[in-house]
Amino acid sequence: MGAAMTVPASTSTEPRTARQHHPARPAAPGRGADGGGETTERALGADEAFRDDLERLRFSPYYSRLTAVTQVISQNGAGQGVHNRLTHTIKVTSVARAIATAITRPGDPRRALLDRLGGCDPVVVQAAASAHDLGHPPFGHLGESVLDRIARQRYGLADGFDGNAQTFRILTTLDALHPAGGLNLTAAVRAAVLKYPWCRIGFPQPHPSELAHPPRGAGDNGRDPGSTKFSAYFLDAAEMVDARAAYPWLPPLRQTVECSVMDVADDIAYSLHDLDDFHRAGVLQYATVATEFRQWLANSARLAREDPDTLTPDVPGQSLEALRRRIDAKDPWIADDDAFRAAVDHVLTDLIDGLLAVPYDGSRAAERALGSFTGQWLARLQDAVTVTLDPNPRSGYVSLLPQAWHEVAILKFVHQRFVLQRPDLTLYQRGQARILTRLVDGFDAWLADPADAPRAPRRLLEFIDLATAGYHRIAQTWPDLLPDTDPAAQRRRAMGRGLIDYIASLSDARAVATADFMTGNAERLWDAGGGL
Repeated sequence: MGAAMTVPASTSTEPRTARQHHPARPAAPGRGADGGGETTERALGADEAFRDDLERLRFSPYYSRLTAVTQVISQNGAGQGVHNRLTHTIKVTSVARAIATAITRPGDPRRALLDRLGGCDPVVVQAAASAHDLGHPPFGHLGESVLDRIARQRYGLADGFDGNAQTFRILTTLDALHPAGGLNLTAAVRAAVLKYPWCRIGFPQPHPSELAHPPRGAGDNGRDPGSTKFSAYFLDAAEMVDARAAYPWLPPLRQTVECSVMDVADDIAYSLHDLDDFHRAGVLQYATVATEFRQWLANSARLAREDPDTLTPDVPGQSLEALRRRIDAKDPWIADDDAFRAAVDHVLTDLIDGLLAVPYDGSRAAERALGSFTGQWLARLQDAVTVTLDPNPRSGYVSLLPQAWHEVAILKFVHQRFVLQRPDLTLYQRGQARILTRLVDGFDAWLADPADAPRAPRRLLEFIDLATAGYHRIAQTWPDLLPDTDPAAQRRRAMGRGLIDYIASLSDARAVATADFMTGNAERLWDAGGGL
């Protein structure tokens, strides 16, 4: 990856078993000038190892925990039919498996291209999809942003917090299945989880956020240094290098083939299943959504001439126009105004005038209509998958065709504009943010109390010990990743990372209950389980 830095060996404290190094393609395919080449024979036992990985993930307590972690809003907030992180993960896995099976089917023209890339293993794809959201903290993306702010501002953790990086940390360090930490997964599965194979800042060099055309997720957000998305903390960077070492032919910032399938499946599932939830909850109001779409279609030529500073979500049609401009600016490689307009028209016809025009009333007919809409769109998007030997940096080897890509962008827009920007959801989330802040405040004070610190939860103290050992290794082998190696600052960073690892491992309900205990609001003392 970055030639300017010396990459240390894996940070594991004990040797891993050999199975960890089975790649999806055991020796990299030779790649000539045309990107082709011969693939080598599959490693003996790789199929069994991949299936073992899949079962290790499904039996992990971190996987079970996802049933009690918010996708967007909890069942208490919107009814029992809403998705949680586990139901979302199961559906992503289903979509990913369907895509992987289709593109590897004998006779499918996409298979010939995959063979030139070394193939695509459907079981590795399923394992990556099963793992992809393990790192999400309580309260979904809201929790992610709160813990990121606390990590950076309170504990001086330059790489903050990110659900993708937390997932990789769970797989390689925090899960307790293997004596050395983590699940001891094959390199293929670990690499397939790395949607953003870089650290937030510092690695590799040059850092992708500094490139003229950074990969998707690698650009900065205009406020904080480094990438907006990343897949490994500094503590786990060596593990990331180790996993990707099984693919010496893979460009430094590129996803593996299996990872790109998982990423597409996540986009498809996210674009549809959250709409499913909020139609059931009655949040997506037909008139409001329809007005936005009709006004843009009727006035697109005029809106295209508007000064960008005058665009406002208060005027129907202008939010869609702002989206069109963002796509043109960020993704000119695929942006197409005709495809955008066709996508707006298709979503208006199918989603708005089709599904939303009849309010959801809980009847079997309403369920059939919702199921029919979701099924048809899933089939349509899964069939619109393509394979590219040399994709744009913001895309992957497996991706959506341009028209489907625009349709997913429009479906996501409906969710973001008409759900995530609602004041009532913001009010709800601000309360959740206070819960997480209270947890950090309470545990921070507890750990600072010399009389009571030894009685802190054992898992919390173990996570701090893991982080302490990790920062010590970095200080010895990779000091350029740290702002300083001052012992006091190192201890503060280790405590912060361990504390955030602990809080991120809680379910929504456990976070609420623990915060109540911290503030003396809970009356019941003994509770079975006690968290992870």
